[in-house]
Amino acid sequence: MQKNKLTVFIFIALVLGVIVGYVYNVTVVSTYNNKINAAETSIKALDNKLVELKDTSSQLYKDLKTQRVAQAKIRKTNDVIREDKVEYFSILSDVFLRLIKMIVGPLVFTTLVVGVAKVGDIKAVGRIGGKTLLWFLSATIVSLLIGMLMVNFFEPGREMHLMLPDSHLGTDIQKAALSLKDFISHVFPKSFFESMANNEILQIVVFALFFGVATASIGEKGEIVIKAFDAIAHVILKITGYVMMLAPLAVFGAITAIVAKQGIGILSTYAVFIGEFYFSLILLWLVVVLAGFVVLKNRVFRLLANIKDAILVAFGTSTSEAAYPRVLIEMERFGCSNKIVSFVLPLGYSFNLDGSMMYMTFASLFLAQSYNIHLSFAQQLTMLLTLMLTSKGIAGVPRASLVVIAGTIAMFNIPEAGLALLIGIDPLLDMGRSATNVLGNAMATAVVSKWEGELTAGNYSPTELNN
Repeated sequence: MQKNKLTVFIFIALVLGVIVGYVYNVTVVSTYNNKINAAETSIKALDNKLVELKDTSSQLYKDLKTQRVAQAKIRKTNDVIREDKVEYFSILSDVFLRLIKMIVGPLVFTTLVVGVAKVGDIKAVGRIGGKTLLWFLSATIVSLLIGMLMVNFFEPGREMHLMLPDSHLGTDIQKAALSLKDFISHVFPKSFFESMANNEILQIVVFALFFGVATASIGEKGEIVIKAFDAIAHVILKITGYVMMLAPLAVFGAITAIVAKQGIGILSTYAVFIGEFYFSLILLWLVVVLAGFVVLKNRVFRLLANIKDAILVAFGTSTSEAAYPRVLIEMERFGCSNKIVSFVLPLGYSFNLDGSMMYMTFASLFLAQSYNIHLSFAQQLTMLLTLMLTSKGIAGVPRASLVVIAGTIAMFNIPEAGLALLIGIDPLLDMGRSATNVLGNAMATAVVSKWEGELTAGNYSPTELNN
């Protein structure tokens, strides 16, 4: 009953957030939005003139540059004011997300140490890890391929007809470079406490694996550590229950802030692109659920019912990390082994972001289409493989998908300035891909548990297990 109440409250918060956000946008924020839109229109016109001018040393070119700087300053000033106007709504979601981040690191560490220590055998850890990574790799490839196929089918960028910008134009989004050194540095922690402080889930997982195996190997003395960590994990899960009570407020604050800033108008402006993207996400959901059905049979529908709250939280707050503690609880309630859940879920948050993967190919090829840059099938496959490598382990980076896209499109001579098309609607797209990431990780956990023979009836009757 309590679970159903939370679902209803979150859904009500979503609806109220849209309504309040719209009213606030019309009555308070619209003035600043109009100034921002006017400045952006001027900047686009100036950019087109700058591209046409060949002589970069002429007085006209310098004057246009000066005008562009002035318009950019107007846009930035009004953007700062707009942010100030909606900060009271953002505080609600910020507090919730901070509380979640406070929980996630210790929860991942304690549960994973207990899980690995209970497995005990290093060979068993390797076997479970191998099956987990096999599913993750397959899901990543499928997600990227669906994104590539659907963007080629819909061709949402064809109607944009953008001119190639001046080489000096860009965005403030940092690029994610494809560097083996950076990747290895990111995976292996130099300090466990630094990893915990920064919520670097992948680094926490690496240390927890070593700690868990070492704990299991010292026998009776290790039992004391396992019991202590198990107790701590249960305390943190209890805290999770308290924090989740704030989820509806967080969802309300996040949705209100987005709609207040962007307005309902952005939905009509980018309706086709947003619609095609969400249609592609639905297709990805069907593929993930079908793959789960092959292994789990009818229990896959019970799994979806179990994680609906977590999916709604991820959708409302635009971050799958917010749903992590809830998913962990629900997966154990579903019947997954504690050791499997605590092993697979943390890895999934770095290696199995299905929604984000699909978005990266969809958005990257959308930008290429917008500039009428033709990429051959071989080039698109190369982009797909590049995204698969550059995206691993960046889940904690703000606007992570845009960061990876910025680094990847540069390799294919697609102007970085095109990202301006996506920045405005990215929060709306992030909602869908965050919810999809939660589904993908929950499904992976259930499937690996089934493969390992560690899936029980959970809180349900044994007859349901055979349905």
